[in-house]
This record gives sequence, structure tokens and C-alpha cells, in this order.
Amino acid sequence: MITIKSEREIELMRESGALVAKALDLLEREIQPGMTTKQLDAMAEEFIRDHNGVPSFLNYAPKGDPDVTPYPATLCVSINEEVVHGVPSQKRVVREGDIVSVDCGAYKGGYHGDAARTFVLGVIDEKVQQLVDVTRECLERGIAMAVTGNRLHDISSAIEDYARSFGFSVIENMVGHGIGSELHEDPAVPNYGKKHTGVPLREGMTLAIEPMIALGRSRKAVSRRGGWVAVTEDGKHAAHFEHTIVVRPGKAEVLTRTFLNAEGA
Repeated sequence: MITIKSEREIELMRESGALVAKALDLLEREIQPGMTTKQLDAMAEEFIRDHNGVPSFLNYAPKGDPDVTPYPATLCVSINEEVVHGVPSQKRVVREGDIVSVDCGAYKGGYHGDAARTFVLGVIDEKVQQLVDVTRECLERGIAMAVTGNRLHDISSAIEDYARSFGFSVIENMVGHGIGSELHEDPAVPNYGKKHTGVPLREGMTLAIEPMIALGRSRKAVSRRGGWVAVTEDGKHAAHFEHTIVVRPGKAEVLTRTFLNAEGA
């Protein structure tokens, strides 16, 4: 069931969204080659708890699937061919030339915020840099469609059309989602679809829009390493950006944007 949030609820979501954005700002400033993904995770958890929040992902398990081990960390840190859900580890080191997608969620005041950014470490291949830039723009184009009067798949189509115009692939089995008092709510927000289809967008719907775009021909992410981390089928790079937004008339409201990313994702 899709829930329409009241202005009071949206105000609470602004707080959780701002906390996520500031945590990502901190990581963007601090990340450097030689750090472990566990160091990044500890930094984010400390920041969230110091600001009276709780990590949304820590101990999360999908409802209705008792076989899935609860997620063991604050962040998802996914490197290069890892699309999403990379589990932080003391053994996993980020290196010069990596692209590192960091997904972060925080629960505060009864509501969740959720956002992701892909960081570039040093000099990378020109095509990989284009992948990162295009994925960031895919998010912006999806957000631009999240207005009353449109339909859900107008968001999806905008993301897909822009990614495919550069020859990149859309990861089809990983989607965005509704968000609010639960981390994952209805509706699912795919990154591909036919415009003018899907549920009508209504003011007060809150969505986590998150394009995951791949350099190669992968159309789905496949799981490895204990069932959480998902990688491209062909081992080529993927990028990931995400914002939590509110559907509004004329222009969506972004709840997870701060001064470091005011002009983009």
C-alpha cells in the first residue's frame, strides 16, 4: 500500500534525510586510497549515532525471508563491479582508480532517509568517469519527473532513456522504493519502463529513486559473498546514486541534498 505523507511527517523525514546527506558529505571529504571499507562504516555509524539517529541498514533483513542473514553494517560500500550491498570489511581496501558506491540510511524521529553516491578515487578510465557522470544525471532526470500529474514509470523511462543513449546498461533487478516509517515501502521504483504508465504520482508520496547503471551489457546484478553483495554479470563497473524525494506539483522536493551536492546528486 502506498502511503501519502502529511506535512508533519515530511518535516520529520527532512531531519532523517539531512542526517544521511551530512554523513555522506563526511565520507566524501574523508575517503582516500588505503582506507578499509570498515573504517568508512565506523565513521558513518558514529556520526549518525552522535546526531541522535540509528543506522537504517544495520541488522536489516527483508520481511518474509527468514533465510537471509540480517545486514551487518551501517553502510553498503560497493567497489567497481559491485552494484550494491557491498558489506564493509577490515580486509576490503579502497584503492587509487576505484569507483566506490556508498549507500547510507538513517532512522530518526520515526522515519528513514536513504541516499547513495559514487565516489571516484584519483584518476580513472575516461569511460568509467562517463559512467559515473551519466548515472548522476540519470538520478536528476528521474527526480525531474517526480511531480504530480506524471506516472511512476515516467521516472523510470527518464532514467533508462538517458543511460541507454550512452550505450550503458540499466540493472533491472535492483529498484528504488517508497520510504517513510519503513525503510522499504510501496511502490517499487524501477529504473526502466514505459512512460505514461504506472501508478499516478500524488503530492506527499515519498520515494527513494536510485539508478544503478552498468558499463557493460549486464541487465541484472548477481549475488555473491554470503548473499548480500550484488555484482554485474560480466564483471564490468557499475555506478549508483540515490536521493529520497517528495512528490510535489511542478518540482520534487529532495530531502537528502546538502551544500556539497547542491548542484547535482
